[in-house]
Amino acid sequence: MSLAKCIEDDFLVAYKARQDVRVAVLRMLKTAAKNKQVELGRELSDDEWREVMAKLVKQRLESIEYFRQGGRQDLADKEQAEIDILRAYLPAALTPEETAQAVEAAVTEVQASGMKDMGRVMQVLMRDYKDRLDGKLASVLVKSRLSA
Repeated sequence: MSLAKCIEDDFLVAYKARQDVRVAVLRMLKTAAKNKQVELGRELSDDEWREVMAKLVKQRLESIEYFRQGGRQDLADKEQAEIDILRAYLPAALTPEETAQAVEAAVTEVQASGMKDMGRVMQVLMRDYKDRLDGKLASVLVKSRLSA
């Protein structure tokens, strides 16, 4: 079953069960996907659906950071609940240990020797672990690995 069909089915189930938060998140996701579909002028593939979801998750993570800085834990918790719903449709994220291993593999693959190779290493990581990689953590690990 395609990801679009799965999301539509889950939306209908959540709507009938009156799961307000889930309905709102899936409606937001469907709207963002529809906007992307109009932009591209065609139906979205499963990978493109995942890109839309990853973008929404990233936006919510940034919001959580700002809400916590502003002392609004209630809003941060709401954003986290939305992230949890969206992440159910994304591949499992890499753990910090797996990310470190991926960084080592990427450094070896491109034969990186210094900070000038950081872009090539990040390119390999994003290619191989798209939608599963925490870009901020990967960037920190690559910097520390290449500067050592």
